[in-house]
Amino acid sequence: MALLIMILRKMIKNKWLELSLLFGLVLTVALTSSMPIYTNAILQRMLSQELQNLQTGSGQYPGTYWLSADNPGTAGNDPQDAGFFTTDAYLSEKASGRFGLPVQQFVRERSTVVYSFLPSDTERMDVNKIRWANFTAISDVEKHVKLKDGRLPKKEPEGGVYEALVVPDALTELNLVLGNVFTIKDDNVKSEIRVKPVGVIEPSDYSDLFWYNSTVGYKSSFLIDLDLFDKSFTKGNALTVKASYWYFALDYTKMTLSSAKDFIAENGRITAHMKGQYDTYSKNAPALRTLSLYKEKETKLKILLLSLNVPVMLMLGFYLYMVANLITDRQKTEIAVLRSRGASRLQIILSYTIEGLVLGVIAFFAGPYVGVMITKVLGASSGFLEFVQRAKLHAEVNKEAFEYALIAVAGSLVMTLIPVLLATRYSIVAHKQQLARIQKQSFWHKYYIDFILIAISLYGLQSYETRMSRMLSLGANTSDMSIDPLLFLIPAFFVLGLGLCLLRLYPWFIRLIYLIGRRWWPPSLYYTLIQVGRTSASFKFIMVFMIITIATGIFSASANRTINKNVADKIDYKIGADITMQIHWDNDAPPILLSGGANSEDGDTAGETASSNKAAPQKTQYTEPSFLPFTQMPDVEHAAKVFIKKNASYYAPAPAKGKDAGGSKLQEQDKIELMGIDTYEFGNAAWLRDGLLDYSFNSYLNLLASDPTAVLISSSMARQHGLKPGDLIQIGWYGANTAEFIVYGIVDYWPTWNPGAGGSSQPAAEDGGNAARADIPNLVIGNLSYIQSSISLEPYEVWLKLKAGSSSERFYQEIAGKGYDILSLADANQERIAAVNDPFQLAINGVMTLDFLISIVITFVGFLLYWVLSLLARTLQFGILRAMGISFFQLLGMLVAEQLLISGAAILLGVLTGNLTSRLFVRLFEMSFDPKTQILPFEVTFNSSDQVGLYVIVTAMMVLGIGILGFTVSRIRIHQAVKLGED
Repeated sequence: MALLIMILRKMIKNKWLELSLLFGLVLTVALTSSMPIYTNAILQRMLSQELQNLQTGSGQYPGTYWLSADNPGTAGNDPQDAGFFTTDAYLSEKASGRFGLPVQQFVRERSTVVYSFLPSDTERMDVNKIRWANFTAISDVEKHVKLKDGRLPKKEPEGGVYEALVVPDALTELNLVLGNVFTIKDDNVKSEIRVKPVGVIEPSDYSDLFWYNSTVGYKSSFLIDLDLFDKSFTKGNALTVKASYWYFALDYTKMTLSSAKDFIAENGRITAHMKGQYDTYSKNAPALRTLSLYKEKETKLKILLLSLNVPVMLMLGFYLYMVANLITDRQKTEIAVLRSRGASRLQIILSYTIEGLVLGVIAFFAGPYVGVMITKVLGASSGFLEFVQRAKLHAEVNKEAFEYALIAVAGSLVMTLIPVLLATRYSIVAHKQQLARIQKQSFWHKYYIDFILIAISLYGLQSYETRMSRMLSLGANTSDMSIDPLLFLIPAFFVLGLGLCLLRLYPWFIRLIYLIGRRWWPPSLYYTLIQVGRTSASFKFIMVFMIITIATGIFSASANRTINKNVADKIDYKIGADITMQIHWDNDAPPILLSGGANSEDGDTAGETASSNKAAPQKTQYTEPSFLPFTQMPDVEHAAKVFIKKNASYYAPAPAKGKDAGGSKLQEQDKIELMGIDTYEFGNAAWLRDGLLDYSFNSYLNLLASDPTAVLISSSMARQHGLKPGDLIQIGWYGANTAEFIVYGIVDYWPTWNPGAGGSSQPAAEDGGNAARADIPNLVIGNLSYIQSSISLEPYEVWLKLKAGSSSERFYQEIAGKGYDILSLADANQERIAAVNDPFQLAINGVMTLDFLISIVITFVGFLLYWVLSLLARTLQFGILRAMGISFFQLLGMLVAEQLLISGAAILLGVLTGNLTSRLFVRLFEMSFDPKTQILPFEVTFNSSDQVGLYVIVTAMMVLGIGILGFTVSRIRIHQAVKLGED
């Protein structure tokens, strides 16, 4: 107890340092514990959204859990329950809690095999009509129906007649009237079974989850009481029971990740029960298909978050070491005295371990709750330092968060004990000798850690580039590479290594400044240069902090902006405009053509060309709907007609035979994609990223507009068929005319077109085989009016560019009011929103923003802590300088100059390091995109606004820090400082 009291008193004595260390510990624990909290929160959001989408998209209720089991049949007079009663008991036991979800309905149902029924009243009923029906029983059905006609049946047979309910469709299907008695006619039924329908029912609420099946499914059933069914048929063997059914309706809106695990576990137990009880059974649980994907997503998301947090983890580790080192430096004399008086190293380390545990326990319990707040920041981020109003993530502390917190506390404790371990090597004599010596070279410079880190990072860069080029050339799926931790660790190594390397050159830079102006420097600046030059080693910790912070911020901004920009560009390019749609055109095509005929874009075959001997199909006539309303909508800025024919044909003259070459016919050379456009409106409505073409986008459109027969062709087509500007080509398709065009230009990219293997980045196939050419897409762009007049008039797409600030929802309402029949629609804005809400995109946006903010806060606290302690340690120097005649403003100017030489230099080095790191390593994020879907070349993006925001934050930090330092200096009393020196 005495040792603990001594440790607590020592901590109180150094309260500001201890609070700073506690601050770093809490942040470390919070950041670490936020990983499982965020993962669970985002997966919870995904789970809820996908279950809702399952219901709206497929019409299935996601909380459905339905089972059925067939009766294998029994011999003799044995009960034929086939285990049904056992399953009843098993599923009914604790049914409300077994799935981890509230049970809204639990329904049991049984049915017999189908029998033929004949009416007893042969005079008024048609005896020639055979009625096939069964007996069905549903538990508690009376509570969920209303009588449409008749009355409810009795629970027991009356006069040997079973009273039953029927649904309205049964009246027609079985040709029956209420009150008529029907008898089963079957040689296998020994006793006479008669039934009388006495009531017609319908659901009291059609949205009631009680009804797994529509009532239409009971149109051939007589519904009787379940207890009566079991007594007479299941146990009594009067009829053969075909199957039993069990149905749960669960409240899926209450499903969480923990209850999802309970759901999956319970499904496993039920499956084991069914397998052990029945030879054949069926199951339908729509939610299982959704839940089965979540374990893999959860694992990938955790690895991604860990990878993204690597740089800030290094920062926090550095911070903890620096603060612990500052604490240890102030207590080195005390440690040395203890060592000289007989205390062992283990005893001293144990005392500091207890001190660390006191802080660690506080951080352990506080950190996860700070992690919840961090998770909310992650959920609101839509880009680097960008936040939007979005539904809050459901974040809560769980057991896993505390497990992560425990690991963080243990790791942090090790970091804080390293300086103590190093300090316990010296006795009081050795400690005084060390103080008298000139400071030695730092550890990382002495053992060339900076060069080692740079070498490792550059090797990783070269290795990744090699792998990336191979995978992109093969077109392999690289989705797994998006969560490789080394993809984020290597840039962090490079930032640290390059920062340390630049600091190795920093003393020479100070000497150079000193030599350049040593004849003109005023005394205050001369003193500052001497002070910084001779004690530069003591400033390296804070300089490393600032370099890593600035560099990490610039890299995070560039990486985040690049990823978001490439995702958005991919969506815009794939869709082509803000909104693209296909509207219905009236036509005279016979119904058979809808499944593949002359007008079917996918129904043509390679053999059906203009030169085929088969009879040409009848040409379909289309009626073009009015295009004018699209141009007059308030939210539409530009509207364009875009005709796309996926399977058009490129024709060339067939090789001449014999001496007469003049009679050669056209022969199909290749399948192509034909696009017809109105150049002016297309140029206003379509989107294409700058730099993809040799000339500007509008220049190519002007080429097309200069001649109705002008076309642009893809570079893949030009390579395959040896085409060049000025060549004549023939284009058409099966069931339409052919027309002649002139090649005016060659393009590598065009809105919506995927160049695939035929893009400019890939070489053309050289084997000349038809199979190889079939895999290479070809594109021809021509004038729409010429294509319609010369080949055929067929439905085109409508491409729209919306006005700034327009709402997609408002546009949908406008288009619905025009009466158009929309066959397909793609909205770029909605797809961008969906991409931003992707959990992995949310993780990248949120974590990179959060890491930078944490780095800024940590650096600011470290900046103030370091400089305040440094000023307090130099109180005697400042007192002597003031006594020598240096004014307060001159002293403040010396501090400002010192800050510029140290903090200002660190900022410049951080900017240099961050920009170089971004240019070298951001392009590796191309491996995060599947090349099969990433059509456009990956482009590294820098945004000046990101760096301006970064500089503003750092500048504000420095100004505030200098203000606090100036205030601290102003409170120094000269006589106390001098008296302190005398003492």
